[in-house]
Amino acid sequence: MNDKLKKILTFLIICAAVPAVAVAGMYVSGKRSYYWIAILTAALSCVPFFISFEKGKSGVRKMLVIAVMTAVAVAGRILFAEIPSFKPVTAIVMITALSFGPEAGFITGSLSAILSNLWFGQGPWTAFQMFAWGFNGFLTGLAARPLKKHLSLLALFGAAMGLLYSLILDINTVLWMEGVFNVRRYLAAVASSARVTVIYMVSNALFLLVLAKPMEKTLERIRKKYNIN
Repeated sequence: MNDKLKKILTFLIICAAVPAVAVAGMYVSGKRSYYWIAILTAALSCVPFFISFEKGKSGVRKMLVIAVMTAVAVAGRILFAEIPSFKPVTAIVMITALSFGPEAGFITGSLSAILSNLWFGQGPWTAFQMFAWGFNGFLTGLAARPLKKHLSLLALFGAAMGLLYSLILDINTVLWMEGVFNVRRYLAAVASSARVTVIYMVSNALFLLVLAKPMEKTLERIRKKYNIN
């Protein structure tokens, strides 16, 4: 498979297939159905990574690093459970994407959502969270070059990713309430969640300002030491 075809498939899966499954999950009733939708979303989320997967020790080591970063994101969400909307998940997903690329960022974000929801509870929102956090990582990986050079730009981008995450989750809110997408209801949902969104945006920026440089240095050392591409 050539690189151009890999990029096209990755784009279609991330930007079309995953959100389509998330939306379809809203029309499937029953708790067990939500689990299956989340599992299907997780499986789709892994495909872009494995499309770009490199055989040999480098690929295996990259998988191990992503597993560790996913565990850190899950632990961070649980650790800050008592502080609503103040979570380090997006920051950790973004930091992973900066060092290991957009596909790694997407799978880290998606798996962080489904695994942490084993603690917080699964539901129709899980697939939307998986897409939202995964998409945060994907976009960060695409914009990694300028973001790695300027910490202030990274913090602002993190705030923007917090806004994007909230806007995506508000779609879930409207579909859950209406059964169909309603623009007026969506704008109302966005307005009603504005305070929570702002807190989340600020928390993303703060976590990035504190964590980005030390974690990025550690990940870069690991990447170079073990020749992870």
